[in-house]
Amino acid sequence: MSISKKLEARSGGKCELCGSTEDLSAYEVQPAKNGNEDDSVVVCGTCSNQIENEDAVEANHWRCLNDSMWSEVPAVQVMAWRVLTRLKAEGWPQDLLDMLYLDEETLAWAKALGVIEENTTEIVHRDVNGVILQAGDTVVLIKDLKVKGSSLVAKQGTAVRRITLDRENAEFIEGKVGPTQIVIITKYVKKM
Repeated sequence: MSISKKLEARSGGKCELCGSTEDLSAYEVQPAKNGNEDDSVVVCGTCSNQIENEDAVEANHWRCLNDSMWSEVPAVQVMAWRVLTRLKAEGWPQDLLDMLYLDEETLAWAKALGVIEENTTEIVHRDVNGVILQAGDTVVLIKDLKVKGSSLVAKQGTAVRRITLDRENAEFIEGKVGPTQIVIITKYVKKM
């Protein structure tokens, strides 16, 4: 039986990443180890294009990995890990990566192409929904906050523009509420 026939039988005629039945082809996961169907996945044109072309990536398309990352096929697991690692900055992929288990050999294969993992010592500020905050962003308060050392109460729904980030603590940002510069805990804000 040819490799393409074996892949078609294994995939059930669907993209092994998103489940689409349109424009299917075999995608060899590098570095290929065996030169057979175990080194390949069946992907649709959309997945293939986004894997090959970083500028074409639509993060929401890859929410399908929530299902396909549980595949028993190591090549599918490797592709899920690589795509989720590339999209970590979106917030939700990190949750899936935390759940994804790869044995040592499969993880080594996934890392073999030097997919860059986020520096774990870098401080990353995230809002209440896990969205990454950057200096200059605008956030909205999600609850009334009493400002320590004053009688000011920052009301829920207040927009805080052009925030600055605390370089030493991922939980703190600064911004102006009215004329007053205050420190805000990130779990009380939502990025606009």
